[in-house]
Amino acid sequence: MPPELPPLDLGLTWDHRFAQLGPGYATELAPDPLPAPRLVALCEPLARDLGLDPAQLREREAIEAFSGSRPLAGSRPLASVYSGHQFGVWAGQLGDGRAILLGETRSANGPWEIQLKGSGRTPYSRMGDGRAVLRSSIREFLASEAMQALGIPTTRALMLTASPKPVLREELETAAVVTRVAPSFIRFGHFEHFAAAGDVEALRRLADFVIDSFYPEVRSSARTAEAFGGNPYAAFLEQVSERTARLMAQWQAVGFCHGVMNSDNMSILGLTLDYGPFQFMDGFDPDHICNHTDSGGRYAWNRQPNVAWWNLHCLAQALMPLVEDQAPLLAALESYKSVFPQAMLARLGAKLGLAEVTEADQPLVDEALKLLAAGRTDWPLFWRQLSRHAAGGPVAPVRDLFIDRASFDAWHARWTLRIAGEDTPGTRMLATNPQFVLRNHLAELAIRRAREGDDGGVQTLLALLQRPFDDDPAHDAEYAGLPPSWASSLEISCSS
Repeated sequence: MPPELPPLDLGLTWDHRFAQLGPGYATELAPDPLPAPRLVALCEPLARDLGLDPAQLREREAIEAFSGSRPLAGSRPLASVYSGHQFGVWAGQLGDGRAILLGETRSANGPWEIQLKGSGRTPYSRMGDGRAVLRSSIREFLASEAMQALGIPTTRALMLTASPKPVLREELETAAVVTRVAPSFIRFGHFEHFAAAGDVEALRRLADFVIDSFYPEVRSSARTAEAFGGNPYAAFLEQVSERTARLMAQWQAVGFCHGVMNSDNMSILGLTLDYGPFQFMDGFDPDHICNHTDSGGRYAWNRQPNVAWWNLHCLAQALMPLVEDQAPLLAALESYKSVFPQAMLARLGAKLGLAEVTEADQPLVDEALKLLAAGRTDWPLFWRQLSRHAAGGPVAPVRDLFIDRASFDAWHARWTLRIAGEDTPGTRMLATNPQFVLRNHLAELAIRRAREGDDGGVQTLLALLQRPFDDDPAHDAEYAGLPPSWASSLEISCSS
């Protein structure tokens, strides 16, 4: 082993509240050094939000620190334990198999946990090597910041570093580390773990920590008293359910497929968590399966809302020892069934240019989805071209996306009539329907360049995805057009 490098002090103020829960929740250990690390990409706005100097993060010492090769002064690295259901089957104990939490730091924007994904084997790696490969790390880095710019709750990505260290997957690849940032990385699976172990006190301590840190209002709200007899754990479940429902509506509206919605990949804060075999859809297919490993289609696009609902039931079951009666927990889940469809209608209505959406607009939305599905019409292009048309542009670029022009014309007439009284719908739509989306083929092209040591593709994509609603004449044709024919043959799996 190489000698340990001296710690780097970036002036961060650490709290380590999760570590203070006790040894039963995690194992403290140092990251495994990554040899010869290089910086692939840096999210400068996030660096500044954390109170860090982007220029300093580009220096060798910082690159080493965020690759696991140099200690970060004040950090307290650990890997947490959790359990969960994977593809609908109880998987037992899991945990941070390749992610190491450096700790929680304070900033002007609140607390942030900083985690290194791909930083080596932990007690929870099972048969894995604890590493992440450059391919999947580029995808996660870009997707995290793309979702942030789209206004969708997500974990963030501060830095992406790469190394020549070989890593074997389906083929020999090279290692990388993503520095992930979030208010908390706690998952449904953390609760499932202690419930399954029958450790009620550890479960209660975890629930109290999450409530006091992120949902303090459920301790004393009138809603908690009236609907749940003052039980904060049931009220907490309702809040998580509603956050999750709104997140699902946001995913569906942008055509995002997560690919691995296991209960251990569900954030207790309603964040998009663990970007693995995800995809932003090209041609609209409600049954689209983005994960080549998901042979049964459990996590297809149109099944995501119900899978989230199923995972919430797993969380409710885990909370049962703290409530002792299933009735309040079932009541806490009920709001999902109203919040999701309302949020979904509002999102799709906004994409159609409607400032106020009512149930009377549901047929217009449903007809649009049916029309898009019938011709596998390109999802991002349809919405962007329709936005330009609403802003005064011609209808032809939208109409040309359809084979069945007569059906489009009939729907277009109904939509035109509906938005006739709207104030500047085009302006609103252009700020709702993105010009730039992280399509699979764009990520693949950036990955191919990065494998050759050219990180320019990653950096260009990052810059475009950080302002997804802005036209960019220099890049529109290459990054915002129809995908090439070979894009449909790309296979994304759980291997990363």
